[in-house]
Amino acid sequence: MDNTWSLLSSAMRRADAPRGLTPGTVARVARFARPYWRSLAIFLVLTVVSAVIAVSTPLVAGKVVDTIVGGRQASLVIMLAVLVAVLAVADAGFGLIERWQSARIGEGLILDLRRAVFEHVQRMPIAFFTRTRTGALVSRLNNDVIGAQRTFTATLSGLVTNSIQLILSLAVMLTLSWQVTVLALVLLPVFVLPARRMGRRMADLQRESAQLNAGMTTQMTERFSAPGATLVKLFGRPREEAQEFGARAGRVRDIGVRTAMLTRWFMTSLTLVSALAQALVYGLGGWLAIRGQLQPGTVVALALLLTRLYSPLTALANVRVDVMTALVSFERVFEVLDLEPMITEKPGARTVPPGGVSVEFDDVRFGYPAAERYSLASLEDVSTLDNRGGEEVLHGIGFRAEPGQMVALVGSSGAGKSTIAALLPRLYDVESGSVRLSDVDVKDLGFASLRETVGVVTQDGHLFHDTIRANLEYARPGASDDEIWDALGRARLGDLVGTLPDGLDTVVGERGYRLSGGERQRLTIARLLLAQPRVIVLDEATAHLDSESEAAVGEALTHALAGRTALVIAHRLSTVRAADQILVVEHGEIVERGTHEELLAAAGRYAELYHTQFTEEPAAA
Repeated sequence: MDNTWSLLSSAMRRADAPRGLTPGTVARVARFARPYWRSLAIFLVLTVVSAVIAVSTPLVAGKVVDTIVGGRQASLVIMLAVLVAVLAVADAGFGLIERWQSARIGEGLILDLRRAVFEHVQRMPIAFFTRTRTGALVSRLNNDVIGAQRTFTATLSGLVTNSIQLILSLAVMLTLSWQVTVLALVLLPVFVLPARRMGRRMADLQRESAQLNAGMTTQMTERFSAPGATLVKLFGRPREEAQEFGARAGRVRDIGVRTAMLTRWFMTSLTLVSALAQALVYGLGGWLAIRGQLQPGTVVALALLLTRLYSPLTALANVRVDVMTALVSFERVFEVLDLEPMITEKPGARTVPPGGVSVEFDDVRFGYPAAERYSLASLEDVSTLDNRGGEEVLHGIGFRAEPGQMVALVGSSGAGKSTIAALLPRLYDVESGSVRLSDVDVKDLGFASLRETVGVVTQDGHLFHDTIRANLEYARPGASDDEIWDALGRARLGDLVGTLPDGLDTVVGERGYRLSGGERQRLTIARLLLAQPRVIVLDEATAHLDSESEAAVGEALTHALAGRTALVIAHRLSTVRAADQILVVEHGEIVERGTHEELLAAAGRYAELYHTQFTEEPAAA
């Protein structure tokens, strides 16, 4: 049964096998596996021993038959029977050790690959994540890593075992009777062809099933997420949604039935061919034994060796495809590892000087890079990458915020305000000009120092599906409960968290959707307050707050910003009236700058935005 399933799997892999392999992949795999060379050597030795035992057992069984037929000593029969038992025990023991060694190598490789990919992906620029399908990236960490591991376990083990079994079995069978061996090989094409033909049909069904399952998974993922479920409730058509899902599920069911029947036909045909081959061995071998040209035990040994001959021959017929199919998983993993991070830390990186921190943009010009520099078509699920990009979106941005000052960025949507803010924590790197903290270019700073110095609250502050405590400690690991409660209190969230049954151990849900929009945003502000950075970037930080919450958080932020440099982006101009300097950004340029009163008096773009926003709310203005 195991051999039959192995043949079926091999045939299916051949039908789906890649056509080629990137040059150098095998050499990279060898370098990656270098730490495991001792374990691999032991594994291969155990595989060879198991193959030798597998071929030796039929020969001993044949000797038992000859001893019985020849009427020799009973003690010899018992000794041979004991030898068969010893070989069986040894085979089982070596098999267990081989499996343990295989598991150590395979799981070790999975760990190494996952660590390498995870750490590398963490270093990718934010643009990489805005284009990549999360599911495709996760698949590289799961399916492809496991497929790569198969190279060193199933494929490598199968190659060595089958080769040795084939050579030994064929040599022994030719030695015992070349006539019977040649006759047995006549049926080999009948044995191999069904595996390949059935494998192609099975592969087509598996491909279709995988696509349908992917469609169901996508539909479930989108509809079961909090935003997707809300959209379905508001605009969706539940009956049509259920019918669409049911149609896909029904097709998967039909494919499952067809696959089960084809598998049964395949197994039945292989069993039949194997039985016919054994019948030929028994027929010709028995005829030769009656004529005295063969011993009866030799006939039995040939029949048993036949099973050690057909399975390796069929498996080795597809060995090149099996190896390439396994190696392509390595290739897909290397494809991710070969992406350049773009934003790297310089050797001997500096730290931000102690004390208050100034922020300076000096003639900064920037354009978003083309996708080919940081993305993969396979991760975006497109045939070719969209290579638009490189156009300059910031044109000579220059300003300076002294320690403790607040600089506000205002302007139309899409003017470039968030892009300017993203350059400060190095989510992107400038193309020309420089961004400096305390007169040190951010490109010369270490990542750790930059993270400790600059804190950011975005418009859609993200929360992990974890507890309130864990989400806050993400900014400051090891923070005490008193420090956490203090941050929550200053964010005007302490009373709410105190009323929750689990308090700080309350799970906020995926993306924090168990909290209201205002509560979620205040929790991200509490996280910022706990981190205590010296420079704060607020990118529409109060956009989701009602007037009462905005006033409460504004009061907390006033205390939090005291003595700290701040870069604030806001559409609500009332929140930036107290800024030391207001920059009006339009089309990637600073078109106006000054204080609130100076800009109103200038009667320019800022005054236009201000009066438009507060026309209907003169009292609030």
